[in-house]
Amino acid sequence: MGALFDDVRAGLEEERGHFSKDRRVLSFDEYLALVEGAPRRYTRDAARYLRDLFEHYGTAPIERPYGHFTRWRLFDLPWEDEAGRADALVHHEGLQAEVFRCLHTFARQGKVHRMVLLHGPNGSAKSTFCASIMRAMEHYARQDEGALYRFNWIFPRGRGTDNARIGFGPSARDFEGPRPGESYAHLEDAAIEAKLPCELRDHPLLLLPRALRLKLLARVYEGTGESAPELLTRGGLSHKSQMIFDALLSAYRGDLERVLGHVQVERWYISRRYRQGAVTLGPQMAADAKERQVTAPRSLSSLPPSLQNVSLFEPYGELVDAAGGLLEYSDLLKRPLEAWKYLLIMIETGEVSLNASNIAPNLVLMASSNEGHLDAFREHPEYPSFRGRLELARAGYLRDWHAERLIYDRQVVPGIARHVAPHATEMAALFAVLSRMKKPVSDRYPRPLGHLASELTPLEKADLFAEGRVPARLSDEQSKELRANIARLWHEYDHDAHYEGRTGASPREIRGVLGDAAQHPEYACLSPFAVLERLSDLSQRSAEFEWLRQESKTGGYHDPQQFLRLLRARLLDHGEEALRSATGLIDEARYQESFERYVMHVSAWLKGEKIFNRVTNRDEPADETMMRETEQNLGVAGAHDEFRKNLISQVAAWAIDHPGEGVPYATLFPQHLQKLKERYYGTRRKLVAGYTEALVRLIAEKGDGLDDEDQKRAARTLEALTDRSGYCPACARDMAVALLKERFSDIKR
Repeated sequence: MGALFDDVRAGLEEERGHFSKDRRVLSFDEYLALVEGAPRRYTRDAARYLRDLFEHYGTAPIERPYGHFTRWRLFDLPWEDEAGRADALVHHEGLQAEVFRCLHTFARQGKVHRMVLLHGPNGSAKSTFCASIMRAMEHYARQDEGALYRFNWIFPRGRGTDNARIGFGPSARDFEGPRPGESYAHLEDAAIEAKLPCELRDHPLLLLPRALRLKLLARVYEGTGESAPELLTRGGLSHKSQMIFDALLSAYRGDLERVLGHVQVERWYISRRYRQGAVTLGPQMAADAKERQVTAPRSLSSLPPSLQNVSLFEPYGELVDAAGGLLEYSDLLKRPLEAWKYLLIMIETGEVSLNASNIAPNLVLMASSNEGHLDAFREHPEYPSFRGRLELARAGYLRDWHAERLIYDRQVVPGIARHVAPHATEMAALFAVLSRMKKPVSDRYPRPLGHLASELTPLEKADLFAEGRVPARLSDEQSKELRANIARLWHEYDHDAHYEGRTGASPREIRGVLGDAAQHPEYACLSPFAVLERLSDLSQRSAEFEWLRQESKTGGYHDPQQFLRLLRARLLDHGEEALRSATGLIDEARYQESFERYVMHVSAWLKGEKIFNRVTNRDEPADETMMRETEQNLGVAGAHDEFRKNLISQVAAWAIDHPGEGVPYATLFPQHLQKLKERYYGTRRKLVAGYTEALVRLIAEKGDGLDDEDQKRAARTLEALTDRSGYCPACARDMAVALLKERFSDIKR
């Protein structure tokens, strides 16, 4: 116990050190010295603060089949532990770029002249996007680079009497207030009669006369290419602080230094929980800002003589709470228009009119809306007035199933008490993405790309986006054409009102499906078969979901039942491949080695070179027999020379772009390697089926009826499935039973 309390005492001492190191309380002169050391950091408005926040955490280049993107690292929540990062924003690099562009524009122009409106379907991560920024603000505000300061008015207790007024006791000394160079900023609490904060967190430099302020700012921003923010060049103190300032300046006969002696500059920290600088406002209809009189609950005799006849009002409400940071209007368009019409003037002038004063909160406004409400708003006669004051940033559903799966792996899987079988979240993610896909329109592309695009099935299109995988049915020339235009297909619907990703299954709905599947009574795990069952149930609820009422298109688009059939086939393909590998009958490395040997001989054949044969220990011409046999297995019918030339040109093009790197044959030629696998597997299919049956009997029947050799083989297969592919005995049995019924039922054993 003694050691424990020693740690506590050491921690308390460390906190005291942090308080001093973080410069949490300063006099005005001390604050000016701080500004002198980093003038641009301490002359930021909210827009520049948020822009610098993005830049503080940096960026990372992202390469995907459909393009190159820049990801802002703050959305990865890098300061959080693993559990905290589960809520990090997945994907949405385009949205990140658009919002940063807006912030950069605000910063460059020196004022926030628009509201950023995130729009997209329900559940498309708009709230997560804003929450990520707010969490970053909380962390950034605790770093030296993100320090924020506000000020309080300090009035000390008088001397010689218990009833002395604030800062002005009965003695002559007390009536004089602070002497030149003296500050009340560091007084102990016991010596303070009243501490009046500035609710709007006015920038401390606003206490300086405007002419002096402009001179200082001109020097700070000279040669930077940026002008000082309007907050400091044209802004002023809030009503309450201005009244106190004027009263004290009058009492001290214009001695500004003595007025500033009452100023305590205090570091403050952004907090979502305590609604400081980061506020999310729901669509309720209450006013967002009000004010009340400060002096009402106080005895007038407790105020300084110079303030006794001044009516002081303090503002409050969400706009005030968010001052200095970010205010998010969640589901803004669910409010009646009259409830937020004041934003028109606020965005235009930066001010909000209250009963006794106007307030000018220093903040960035962000809002969210679903597409239905935005469509309705566009039809409103007032929309043109608002459009010029809005920056629209689209947040559609994800169309990359790898990214979609990451959402469920991070947010759903950790909360599931059962074992999670392989491909369970993949099935859910693929279904969600397939429900969002739109059929490519051939007329939007030149030939032959238009024909290739329009022939893509939803699953082929999903794989093309997520993995850059072209359909195996295409020729090399067609594959090359399609692969080169993935980005074009990705952006096909960008400018359509009904863009791709606007409708489909929401991640919220899919999370519910996974939760239900995890409790399925027939499965011991979160099984992909249970997921498919629950997805089938979801597909019957057309009365609840618009995406289930869309007319099915040719090629299987908008057809949930077709999606389920495709996904079950994909799932069985995964299971069959895992079993092939687990049995040890088929060496996965053999396909690639065989293909690499073929490419080497084709290259020598084209160049007219010879290859060293280790068996004969001689240089020999390329093996025509081996090449023809490989081409037969690949299904090449005629035009062998053209096939070989195209193959080598693809290898050469990749090598030029990636000098010194080994050729990734599995990535460049997945369809060829798959054909070689299938060809080789065809000769061993019966053996794999026998191993599968033995596996089921080992797990379900404890090996009854199996001889010792079959039991050992089945045990080795199960061990390989567990170690390599992540199965447990229960989900391995589920997969094996399904394969026996649906893939191996035609094999006599």
